[in-house]
Amino acid sequence: MNFQEFKKKFPSEPKIIAYFVKVRYSDGLTCNHCGGDESQIYQRLDLPKMFECKSCGNSFSVFAGTIFEKSSTDLKKWFYAIHLFLNGKKGISALQLQREIGVTYKTAWRMLRQIRIAMGNKKTKKKQDDNDDDDFMNTIIEIDETYLGGKAENKHMSERVAAKGIFEKMIVLGMLERDKEVRAFVLDDAKRDTIMAKIHENAKKGSKIMTDEHKAYYWLYSQFQHQVVNHSKGEFKKGSDAHTNSIEGFWSTLKRGVYGIYHHVSKKHLQLYVNEFAFRYNNRKNKGMFDLVLAQAIL
Repeated sequence: MNFQEFKKKFPSEPKIIAYFVKVRYSDGLTCNHCGGDESQIYQRLDLPKMFECKSCGNSFSVFAGTIFEKSSTDLKKWFYAIHLFLNGKKGISALQLQREIGVTYKTAWRMLRQIRIAMGNKKTKKKQDDNDDDDFMNTIIEIDETYLGGKAENKHMSERVAAKGIFEKMIVLGMLERDKEVRAFVLDDAKRDTIMAKIHENAKKGSKIMTDEHKAYYWLYSQFQHQVVNHSKGEFKKGSDAHTNSIEGFWSTLKRGVYGIYHHVSKKHLQLYVNEFAFRYNNRKNKGMFDLVLAQAIL
């Protein structure tokens, strides 16, 4: 969606409210209190975000329980911020968003954080047993880890003391199922048990897995079809399909965004940034990406 399409789609706040109601209540507007249907509900003229139910007499906001709740920022600015965020392949900084929509830096930073929360808000069905494949990767999976963070030894001693902890290397494990999706997780360490636990949570037993020669992946052969590409020996592809080029391409985009746009991300917030880039990668061909963010904005 380009800027002209955005203006045509969302010309005013009433249009935005009506659009969000359709996204949130796709089967028809219902009361958040008693479940009454839309025939019993009317929109308040004094507070357009609020609706009132004739059945129970209660008022409710269609934005309650979403990333927009308790925000005094204009809805047009919220929707434009989502539009800008999705259109930037490497994201958008809070400073740039501040300039674009005319809010304070604190507000811009919080808006971007809330949008990232929506991007990572996957309401998946709870796995009942090992035969439930709905949330498992199960075809050809590339697995790799990467490290984010600056080098403290390149900084002056006074900077190292003043910014203690900032330059710590942070570990991110990535799992990319070819022609489907990527998932990435911030880890506390790169030990075998930590990595294997994440793999078992996300990959179906028996799947074909491609990794590099990292020792933590050694025991994958016992439960998966494991193929290793030995990068230390200059090997980047083995046979017709054994490689980790796709996940390494995702790492390249992630790092360009973190270092080029955001410059530094703390470990506390890193998973949100990782979710942002995973969402953008997984929906790069999805024309309904904007609506998906709105749907996932319901927490």
